[in-house]
Amino acid sequence: MSKQGVDRYLRVAVEGGGCSGFQYKFDFADTPNEDDLVLERDGAKILIDEMSVGFLEGSEIDYARELIGSAFKIHNPNAVAACGCGTSFSI
Repeated sequence: MSKQGVDRYLRVAVEGGGCSGFQYKFDFADTPNEDDLVLERDGAKILIDEMSVGFLEGSEIDYARELIGSAFKIHNPNAVAACGCGTSFSI
C-alpha cells in the first residue's frame, strides 16, 4: 500500500467464477462506496462490499511471501472446498 504513494484502500470482493464456484478479487480503491464495510488494521485500510461480507465473515486475510512469489491468502471458514491455488472456493 505504501508503494501506491497515496492513501488508498485495498478492496476485497467475492465474485462468481473460478474452478470452485466463487473467486476472490483484490483491487485498489481511492474511496469507499456507501455500502462498503471499512476495516483498518496496522495502517492498512480494507474495503468489503455488502454482497461479499457474508461470504467472507470470519475470514483471515494475510499476505504471504514464498519462494514461488507473493500473494494474498484468505483462510475462509465458510468454504467447504477450494481449488489448489487457493483463489476460488465453494460454500
